[in-house]
Amino acid sequence: MAGYLRRRGLPGGADPAGPHPGAEPRPPGPPKTVGIVWGLLVLNTLGSAGAKTIVPLPRSLMQMVTMGALAAAFALALALNLRLRIRASAFVFLLTLLLVPSVISSAILESGFGAMFRCARLSLFVGTLWLLSRWWDGSLTFVRHHIRLYFAVIGSAAAGLVVSPGAAMPELYGGRLVGALWPLTPPQIGQYAAVIIGLTVLLLLGRRTTGTSAAVIIVPTLILLALTHTRTATVGLLAGLVLAIGSLLLTSGPARRFFAWTVVCAAVAAVGFASAVQAWFLRGQSKEHFSSLTGRAKVWDALLAEPRTTAERLFGVGLGDKSFGGLPIDNSWLAVYLEQGLVGLALVASIIVVLGGVALLRPPSLPRACAIFLISYCAISSYTEAGLGDASPYLLHLALAASLLAAPATAAPLPAPAAPRRRLPRRPRERR
Repeated sequence: MAGYLRRRGLPGGADPAGPHPGAEPRPPGPPKTVGIVWGLLVLNTLGSAGAKTIVPLPRSLMQMVTMGALAAAFALALALNLRLRIRASAFVFLLTLLLVPSVISSAILESGFGAMFRCARLSLFVGTLWLLSRWWDGSLTFVRHHIRLYFAVIGSAAAGLVVSPGAAMPELYGGRLVGALWPLTPPQIGQYAAVIIGLTVLLLLGRRTTGTSAAVIIVPTLILLALTHTRTATVGLLAGLVLAIGSLLLTSGPARRFFAWTVVCAAVAAVGFASAVQAWFLRGQSKEHFSSLTGRAKVWDALLAEPRTTAERLFGVGLGDKSFGGLPIDNSWLAVYLEQGLVGLALVASIIVVLGGVALLRPPSLPRACAIFLISYCAISSYTEAGLGDASPYLLHLALAASLLAAPATAAPLPAPAAPRRRLPRRPRERR
């Protein structure tokens, strides 16, 4: 990670060459402690359930670590922003409104006291984002934090693979890569790897990092993504990059060249490696099992056929563990419908629509391309992954997109220095 993502012009900070004559003054960049807050949010959203680790970790201990990280993130963000200066954000405002159906449905305790606990967690998560919004200025500062932190997370999965290959690729998960040091599932590792690769590629095209630094990140991350055999992350990465690079085609020569080479390589791979790609996507499953989305469709049909009262349709049954009948739902929209009802479903849809609409209205730029990648990736992954209605990595990705789409902040102009008073020459005294 040494020398990673070398800055050119220090986006969001001071110009190393000094202020330009006539240029508008910029506010100081966010303090380094903000990166620690973002890292604590990442730790909170890792979860505490997944594969068996090399050293067995009690789930209660992992929950204490993740919840303690969220409490520490909120306290640290509050200490950094004691005056409660926040920036208007439609994204965080809609998340705040999402708390309403969550609390209404969870207060009935149909899902147990765990639902109220999850509501408190979501409240702290949203409150921390409000406090951090002060430093959302459309710069790439949070993108760099995002890449470094998630690279460290999947680095733990790579370390587990080196220490114990059998525990890192167990037969229980079909030989797919899991977290052997921290209980990470293959879809989690695939998601983090896809986001890291996509953002790093965009920084490389925007000439905000060197080719060597980008290769240090992309090459090992791409290998880990292949070992997870995660189809959703792969499709989301490719589709997100196509949309993001497409937004740069008119203004970036490297983006046009990269897009052209990608099309050529994709055509060659489709012709020469079609059987290998098909085998990788099938993961040894039958075509019938693949068409039913690995059994997800049966859970979805049963969830939709479940009878509900009017209150449950509107507000849901309360925040839960994103499962139905003991099986994971693996669909953000159906999970939100079950737990937060039609009201929550409308708010989550509004979040995606508002962020997408703002991204389309912004002029072409690298931050806009990164935001388009994140929004499109989360929208595609929401079909087979849950998390848009609760504190999760997906909401953290969308929060990063919101920070990239925020209007740049400008510092108040300094008052012009007062002109020095001209001292009048003393007149000689007349002699009497």
